[in-house]
Amino acid sequence: MSLVQPTKLKLLFVHQGFPGQYVHILQALAEEGHELVGLGLRPPSDVVPANLKYIQYSLQRGNAPDIHPWALDLESKVLRGEACARAAAELKASGFDPDLICGHPGWGETLCLNDVWPDVPLLTYQEFFYQSHGFDSNFDPELQAKPDWQNTARLHLKTANTLLNLERSRWCVTPTHFQRSSFPRRWHPQISVIHDGINTEQLQPAQHSGALQLQDGSELEPATPLITFVNRHLEPYRGCHTMIRAIPALQDLVPNAHLVLVGSTTGTSYGRRCPKGEWNDHFLAEIKGKYDPSKVHFTGSLPYATYIELLQRSSVHVYLTYPFVLSWSLLEAMSCGCAVVGSNTAPVRELIEADHNGLLVDFFDPQALARSIASLVEDRDRAAALGRAARQTVLDRYELNHCLQQHLALIKLVASGGLGA
Repeated sequence: MSLVQPTKLKLLFVHQGFPGQYVHILQALAEEGHELVGLGLRPPSDVVPANLKYIQYSLQRGNAPDIHPWALDLESKVLRGEACARAAAELKASGFDPDLICGHPGWGETLCLNDVWPDVPLLTYQEFFYQSHGFDSNFDPELQAKPDWQNTARLHLKTANTLLNLERSRWCVTPTHFQRSSFPRRWHPQISVIHDGINTEQLQPAQHSGALQLQDGSELEPATPLITFVNRHLEPYRGCHTMIRAIPALQDLVPNAHLVLVGSTTGTSYGRRCPKGEWNDHFLAEIKGKYDPSKVHFTGSLPYATYIELLQRSSVHVYLTYPFVLSWSLLEAMSCGCAVVGSNTAPVRELIEADHNGLLVDFFDPQALARSIASLVEDRDRAAALGRAARQTVLDRYELNHCLQQHLALIKLVASGGLGA
């Protein structure tokens, strides 16, 4: 009896910060023996498979000095799309014709690849579709001015790259149902929802003996109530203002607790920069003299192993966000068994069911946030039950290998013409 060998595919992966979200997918495909080529703007990280051929493209020019500001975003993406396509054309001339192109379209790289390979299916990783109402824009009345027609027009034009890529994609994938909901409804049937996956073996509950050493020299004993809050950058999009404003009330309710805020205190990942200085300093100035700063610790970015230990030691983890792309940090905290207090916003409600695997509070209510955190610091049995349920949610729906197998199946289905043909 002869065994049919699986088809070996030629696959091109495109990501500005290669490998980006494709790191585990590439490793699995390399183990299966597929021919892999990567295209990106930056040098690849050291986690890419040894048998992957990587090509780094470079931009030929920058933005025109007098371009209309509403067209600046699209021009930037066209510049990357052109440069990436030039590298792809050279790759094609060398004899490489992929069975499938997998790409993150967010920076424009995939715009022209179907002009190089007109018959090759394109599977794009779609993160978010910007809307002028109902999502992250016009959500925070304190910090976001009510949009006028010029702002909505600018935001509408910002979707041009996304729409062009949707039109050319054979199929799309996005991590959460909330993120899919941001796209125009006509595209929903062509967008699969598959999360990137969480390594639940690496991110699991653990007991640590001895004091926690923080960057500022503090040592926190295991019995110290520890509240954690994580942003890439401490910014309003991820609720830094609500968290900071909750500190005085939180310290009144649980005066022995320490708050550890992880993330850069300068700049932003999303949204506008602070008009004067940094957002972190701006909101801390509001509560100056009303809290004990010795129990509030800003760590900046942490080594990943240190970050995991912090989550494993956390008494309560806080995650707040505008209606926007969900952060991995929420799932990582849940996988570590943290008792989570999250904002009652759509991306969080997809994961957190109130009083089952976490608590939900109004994004704009610092007092309610403080009360919810304090209730879990004081009721450790309830916190532990919520943490167990949170981890089970990740095990059931977001475990890495489970998600990875779905991604691999989708890639092979699109490459074979089984979807979107």
